[in-house]
Amino acid sequence: MIPIDQITGLILAGGRGSRMGGVDKGLQNHHGIPLALHALLRLQPQVGELMINANRNLGAYEALGAPVWPDVLPDYPGPLAGLLAGLERCETPYLVTVPCDTPNFPADLVARLAQALQAEGADIAMAATNEDGVLRTQPVFCLLRTELMEDLVAYLQAGERKIDRWTARHRVAVVPFDDAAAFFNANTVAELQQLQAPHAR
Repeated sequence: MIPIDQITGLILAGGRGSRMGGVDKGLQNHHGIPLALHALLRLQPQVGELMINANRNLGAYEALGAPVWPDVLPDYPGPLAGLLAGLERCETPYLVTVPCDTPNFPADLVARLAQALQAEGADIAMAATNEDGVLRTQPVFCLLRTELMEDLVAYLQAGERKIDRWTARHRVAVVPFDDAAAFFNANTVAELQQLQAPHAR
């Protein structure tokens, strides 16, 4: 098993929030505290170190209690830019990423990803959910070896941006999780309200 202190957790909060009217999604209130803090508190017991990738309101993110690193690349190029920012600062052999807008992700997420990565001799372990009989990967929930950084730099320098296309270049262990609701994310104001409904966990 990969020791917990060899894994750094990265909260991805660097997006434009365009489907939520351009607001900084990670700072939106959810049950009284920012969405990104929910993710941070949920990830904290699962990893050795924590970081946040954000491109706006850096002071507000720093106040959540973890180092904050903006994208190295300009113009919000997507989650891979956040991943690169994390890899450049990561001091452990493994980095795990979660988005800031999914506060109920599984409490055993990292342990299960780490187990699969080791068992399959993979470079990346990625969560997947069963939705209507179809296994759908969740590429922003992934654990990867930090030695993949150079390959990611080359990929981004070639003008590529798609996360699935980059992960497909490597050995990926896909880890199915039964509870699709745990991966429900708030992209819009309506989805954030849905997340806060009494029946939501």
